[in-house]
Amino acid sequence: MRNSESLRLITIFLAALSVNGLAMGADSGAIGEPGRESGKANPLKNVYFGEQHLHTQNSPDAFAAGSRQTWDDAFRYGRGEEVVLHTIATKNKIKRGTPYDFMAITDHAEYFGVMPRMIDPKDPLAKSDLAKRLQKNDPTAVGDILHDILTSTGRPEFTAPELLKDNWQNYIKVANKYNDPGKFTTLIAFEWTSIPNGRNMHRNVFFRNDTGPRAPFSSFDSIYPEDLWTYMEVQRNAGNEVFAIPHNGNVSDGWMYSPNKFLGGPMDNRYARRQQENEPLTEIIQTKGSSDTHPALSPNDEFAEFEMFPNLINVGQPSQIRYGYIRQGLVEGMILEGTHGYNPFKMGIVSGADSHSGYSNNEEFNFHGSHGALEDTPQKRLNPKPDAAGDMPSRLGSAGTTAVWAEENTRTAIFDAMKAKETYGTSGTLIRLRFFGGWDYPKNLVEKKDFVKKAYKGGVPMGQDLPKKAGKAPTFVVWALKDPESGNLDRIQIVKGFINKWGRTDEKIYDVAWSDDRKTDAKTGKLPPVGNTVDVKTAKYTNDIGDSQLSVVWTDPDFDPKQKAVYYVRVLEIPTPRWSTYDSVNSGLPVPEGIPATLQERAWSSPIWYTPEATRTGNKWMGFRPHGQPKE
Repeated sequence: MRNSESLRLITIFLAALSVNGLAMGADSGAIGEPGRESGKANPLKNVYFGEQHLHTQNSPDAFAAGSRQTWDDAFRYGRGEEVVLHTIATKNKIKRGTPYDFMAITDHAEYFGVMPRMIDPKDPLAKSDLAKRLQKNDPTAVGDILHDILTSTGRPEFTAPELLKDNWQNYIKVANKYNDPGKFTTLIAFEWTSIPNGRNMHRNVFFRNDTGPRAPFSSFDSIYPEDLWTYMEVQRNAGNEVFAIPHNGNVSDGWMYSPNKFLGGPMDNRYARRQQENEPLTEIIQTKGSSDTHPALSPNDEFAEFEMFPNLINVGQPSQIRYGYIRQGLVEGMILEGTHGYNPFKMGIVSGADSHSGYSNNEEFNFHGSHGALEDTPQKRLNPKPDAAGDMPSRLGSAGTTAVWAEENTRTAIFDAMKAKETYGTSGTLIRLRFFGGWDYPKNLVEKKDFVKKAYKGGVPMGQDLPKKAGKAPTFVVWALKDPESGNLDRIQIVKGFINKWGRTDEKIYDVAWSDDRKTDAKTGKLPPVGNTVDVKTAKYTNDIGDSQLSVVWTDPDFDPKQKAVYYVRVLEIPTPRWSTYDSVNSGLPVPEGIPATLQERAWSSPIWYTPEATRTGNKWMGFRPHGQPKE
């Protein structure tokens, strides 16, 4: 249970839903909950929470780390069943506090499904030298597997096309077995794992239909994103609708949102166009840290330092900061659009786990480690000694959660909503969040029973471009409701990224709604902290501070109609215990030095873009047009 006052919070939650008729009317108002299980599509959308980035024993590094969770285990846990968390060292029963609505398993395409076959005595693969070392839990075998992935030099006996196709088809069967339209959706996906010299350029690749491709594309085929896009374009031409989601720009060594091709010179028009077409979303947080922004890039952002993970993966040296974070990338994309006519970083926001333990660990109180037997006990997770790569398990975070506003909980509806970017990511909490942009929203719009219908009609949802309009400043509508089993809400912020008068990336953060009748400081303009009720000795907190619901209709006071801009929402909860604090209390072990005892869980919306009329290009509506989007 996330909080000892769970029953009281649920009461608050239900009361909040009925405020101003937000959940009681036929419109279903802000969240659309009444239609979730009806089997009927809701044109005003329901919010669905899910996991879109997870690894099982069928990923080579997860297997090498001692995870033995199967595809079945992962899907069963995601939909709320009790399962056994199985590593080579432990077996523990686990169960989610709140089931997910949808889920994707994204095992690495490199050696996809090969490792479990190596320990099956009936399988011919079990006779290889590497297999025999794995069967003995030889740590040097782990090093060889990681070396193959980091250097993209696969072993022919484990990368044969027929072997990969066979393993992939087995996965498709399991994914389809657990796909239950209207109740629990599974998405067919894999991870392309380009990581030369530790530079993380990973993408998760998703398919819309029930069959997917004949086989996935791996970094053994190519380490270059443009070759992955070629694979995707071939799939699309064959009728397999597909998109990719990059993740962990924070450990890409500054390549993920760079104006250059990956290791190949300046970006050109074709590269920018293909990235825009193939990558509509990006992952803002997961167990290896936040890619929102960095204190060095956002020195005036008091909440920038959140779940930082500084080192390149398995390399032990810091990652380059510039061009490694989404906030800078969003504005850099607008600059590139002015040069190339296409914005390669016109991306919506999602979150994920990247857990290599075969379960989605977004619940702080319910955290059992992210890397199999390496972190399957509190003693291992709270070990203050860095590993061989210079990292401590306690620096890893819990999983993020992806929220999707879709008409129904089906594979096609979830896929289409993700491609349309009507999504947001959270640090794990299940905050409800709506974000619309337009030009003529009335100040009392959120108070109206049919505010969502009016918001769609008068503007655009998160993930889209503001409609054409000259002169006046845009207005934005934000509505947020707390997770009923987590902390109250502290504040709503709007983050504005823009191209300044020197042609460089710039940003400004506005507190637009907050709890507890606080007042901004007259000199600094800063809002005082919300407070902290966490008792770190017991890992308990109260919701005596913060609000259950916040909303606002806000107009940009610094709007310049000649200036490109991008806006997104960040919603903060009050402080609650971090997973490491729960572990410390439950085990009696101290938390390693430098690890925070609390965190402020948060949600980040997909952006809304403004482009001055004189600089608009013909690609504005390129690609998927979401349901209900007005034509021009």
